[in-house]
Amino acid sequence: MYRFLLTPRWWGINVFVLLAIPFCMFMGSWQLSRFEDRVQDHRDAGEQASAARTQAPRPLGRLLPVDKKTSGKQATATGRYGKQLLVPGRELDDKRGFYVLTMLRTDDGRALPVVRGWLAGDADTAKAPAVPAGEVTVTGALQASETPGSNGVPAAGGLPAGQTGAISSASLVNLVPYKMYDAWITLAEADSGMKAVPAAAPSDTGLDLKAFQNLGYTGEWFVFAGFVVFMWFRLMRREVEFAQDAELGLVEEAPVETDAAKVSSASSTTA
Repeated sequence: MYRFLLTPRWWGINVFVLLAIPFCMFMGSWQLSRFEDRVQDHRDAGEQASAARTQAPRPLGRLLPVDKKTSGKQATATGRYGKQLLVPGRELDDKRGFYVLTMLRTDDGRALPVVRGWLAGDADTAKAPAVPAGEVTVTGALQASETPGSNGVPAAGGLPAGQTGAISSASLVNLVPYKMYDAWITLAEADSGMKAVPAAAPSDTGLDLKAFQNLGYTGEWFVFAGFVVFMWFRLMRREVEFAQDAELGLVEEAPVETDAAKVSSASSTTA
């Protein structure tokens, strides 16, 4: 009854099934591992942020370039404040406001963007406290340059003079007359009545849309594997039922022409 499984057509079907199921299982497992990696990165980022608050600050130069390991760590830098900008459209404690961003010019000639604090309301230079004079030493959480349109960073353009949408060396280089560090810090203690801005988690370490896409793809690949098995079983059952019906005479077989009939039909056609 199951001898049809050895026919060429079913050999092709069987080989496809035997290859498709392991492939689907492998892809599902890979997507699941990607999701688990992102969950672990999220946990590590949280633990790193908690540990960074109690660790002694280190000189800025020892923590550069910024990566997942150094992001959020306490850094110190010494210099003189220069140009000040406002960063509108930033939320803190569920309120909308703006950052006060001041360039710290260090001895090596470069400028480090320093978020001195956050103020509620629309960005207004009259609200921002004056830039401290003289040499200062700042301490705060090290952060990587932002990317507009990601991690909650606005991508709005056409801002008024004295404002920037993202804290990024690529954006700031066109707004200030200094060479820039590819990093910035947010002060642990805000200046002049402003609220301190907490450090953000490094990019690609949160449970974001990409993480849940990996989880969704995991389910899809496992469903595909189950669907392949289901369709193979359904096709096999249909063949078995057809064979059983044929044995019981419930399926009409096509009439077989005899040689005489073939000759007669050919003669009629010729005539």
